[in-house]
Amino acid sequence: MAIDPFRLGWFGNLAAPEWKTPYSGYDSTKNYLNLRFYKDMVRNLERAGFDFLMIEDSLMVSDIYQGTAEIELKHARYAPKMDPVAAAAALLEVTEHMGVIATASTTFYHPYQLARQFATLNNLSGGRIGWNVVTSSEDRAAQNYGMDKLPEHDKRYDIASEFMDVVKKLWGSFSNDAILADAESGYYADFNQVNPIHHEGEYFKSRGPLNLPAGPNGRPAICQAGGSPRGRDFAAANADVILCIPSGIERAKEYRDDIRARAATFGRNPDDIKVFPVIYPIIGRTKAEAEAKNEEWYARKQHNFEVQMTHMAATMELDMSQFDPDQPIPEDISTNGHQSQLVEWRKQLDGKTIREGFSGMRVQTTEMVGTPDAIASQMEEFMEEVGGDGFLIYGQPISRESVAEMTDGVAPVLQKRGLLRTQYSHDTLVENLRSF
Repeated sequence: MAIDPFRLGWFGNLAAPEWKTPYSGYDSTKNYLNLRFYKDMVRNLERAGFDFLMIEDSLMVSDIYQGTAEIELKHARYAPKMDPVAAAAALLEVTEHMGVIATASTTFYHPYQLARQFATLNNLSGGRIGWNVVTSSEDRAAQNYGMDKLPEHDKRYDIASEFMDVVKKLWGSFSNDAILADAESGYYADFNQVNPIHHEGEYFKSRGPLNLPAGPNGRPAICQAGGSPRGRDFAAANADVILCIPSGIERAKEYRDDIRARAATFGRNPDDIKVFPVIYPIIGRTKAEAEAKNEEWYARKQHNFEVQMTHMAATMELDMSQFDPDQPIPEDISTNGHQSQLVEWRKQLDGKTIREGFSGMRVQTTEMVGTPDAIASQMEEFMEEVGGDGFLIYGQPISRESVAEMTDGVAPVLQKRGLLRTQYSHDTLVENLRSF
């Protein structure tokens, strides 16, 4: 059965690229810190027809696992890492069509600051900036902003809901039509179209108005990755792009169907929301080469175990070193962090011991292994079952090789099959997302 074209986004971070290969050059020590590596990357993604690069973020050096930052910094999991909002301006400057989605937290920003920064980027880029809305999940990050610990999970979403309300008001407070630049009347801007918002809520207070227009579409594109019931509601109510973490076709379909149903209850057109399941492609020139690369990854048991332990420590605030690694994960543990990820991890472990389960687990993604042609076929089959909008490519740690495997290997195959755009039909990220 023929399926409609879909989109590609790349899940990235501004951390050190792969440094353990003979071909890493200066990318991991110099070129990423001055953005040369990432500038080359976004040029390649745009050439291949990607809709966007989504840059995740973290705001701490985690020392939860074993009570030290040693393993965290050994594997460069969450630090060092650059600010995605600041870097987005440079990446947008070297592209013409593709969007860049930058992560920023509603827990630590003030609405006025965020609304102004993203309005600036929206104008500078001609409407190609997106905001990945997160509530943050780490007490260590909170302690960098003068807090002892984060608010409870659901309260963070209460804060985020009001935050979103305030930034939308601010983006609407300075109309794009306000600028007249009329030499005859002597008015540059019409004061009737620049109005305070006088917001006084439970968590935020802001007079407004914003001191510049919001730019194309009246706002940036909105991205979210809600997994908990509260998070799904927030995403369905606000997002243009939603990242789908549950792995596998069945869970991805359930997630997309649920989001679309929730969107309708909020009075939104479900087709305006594009759901991107996260996939992890392992690509080789031959099937045997791809399978060997996959087997090599699983053979790095100690490395994989340490990486997953630091990932869980950072996102869940859980130090798994306190438990016997040769026993299953305890049933009574809970988290104030990413609750949906903890649920998903339990499903993937399925009674395995901590060591066995985590040494063979990647971040929650759907794995695809094979040649570029085989990967394209797997993506096509996935979309045929799920019904869908696009894929978010997860490839960490990133390298020039892993980027080229997608941009020069898989993407051209998809384009030949009519499944991936060969040109951008609109100027803004929101319009391109909704173009089919």
